[in-house]
Amino acid sequence: MSWKILTFAPLCAATCRKQYRNQLKRNRNMSLKIVVLAKQVPDTRNVGKDAMTAEGTVNRAALPAIFNPEDLNALEQALRLKEQNPGSTVGVLTMGPPRAGEIIRQGLYRGADTGWLLTDRLFAGADTLATSYALATAIQKIGDVHIFIGGRQVIDGAAAHVGPQVALKLGLNQVTYAEEVLSVKDGKATIKRVIDGGVETVEAPLPVVITVNGSAAPCRPQNAKLVMKYKRATCPLERPAEGTPYDYLYEERPYLTLNQWSVADVDGDPAQWVKAIKNIVFQAKESKTLTASDADIEGMIKELLDEKIIG
Repeated sequence: MSWKILTFAPLCAATCRKQYRNQLKRNRNMSLKIVVLAKQVPDTRNVGKDAMTAEGTVNRAALPAIFNPEDLNALEQALRLKEQNPGSTVGVLTMGPPRAGEIIRQGLYRGADTGWLLTDRLFAGADTLATSYALATAIQKIGDVHIFIGGRQVIDGAAAHVGPQVALKLGLNQVTYAEEVLSVKDGKATIKRVIDGGVETVEAPLPVVITVNGSAAPCRPQNAKLVMKYKRATCPLERPAEGTPYDYLYEERPYLTLNQWSVADVDGDPAQWVKAIKNIVFQAKESKTLTASDADIEGMIKELLDEKIIG
């Protein structure tokens, strides 16, 4: 991985609109293929008494589903790069049940060009390892992407693992905590990122995975013309039954059919998915005190392996 530290400056406000227009003039020199990694999440701003199940997991059916907030920040950066680099395209890649196709539509309404929905029962219950594996297999199928960009973390997990894990699985460069993608020139992206006490500007060779903070520029509103164009865009599993109103549109307008991929479509290994989820509650009487000795640590690891808690 190649890094070049360019500047270090005190943390300042976001780039003003005038500076952004100047960037558009300077950076019109490279056509990019950009993929936004996005997720549909429960709206945790509306948590009620039914928000959690008896097993201690999120009751997604009881909460409205929204576009993960930091992924919207990432989408805005992708759309700005598209404007700066004529001929560039933006696609939205998401994983979830068929209703997660709404994430792709939300992207299309704002200026994205296409999208891919990973949906399969085998994806259910995926942790960050399984999610990053699924996204990595889809990325390999998409192919020839210059920039992958997503939010730093999702509000239903807040692990901030998926972006870095995707980069690791694919052997790509990565930049985290990004505030703004300043430019892409000569096969390198120049990115402003937040560090303790200030802002750091770095260069990273393409292809690169970038994760964006929620403090980055907010995403633009939906475009009314694009809403009218794409409001009936669906993946096949969302498709209305034959004979219902507007079913003829999908033959006439191929762009209304969203890409839908299963595990088989991306050549995924079924062994990589989560087999079961267990809720383990430890009682106080079950606790034990360990020292820092090698014997105690080895004994703990052996016990965890024997009980299949890890491994």
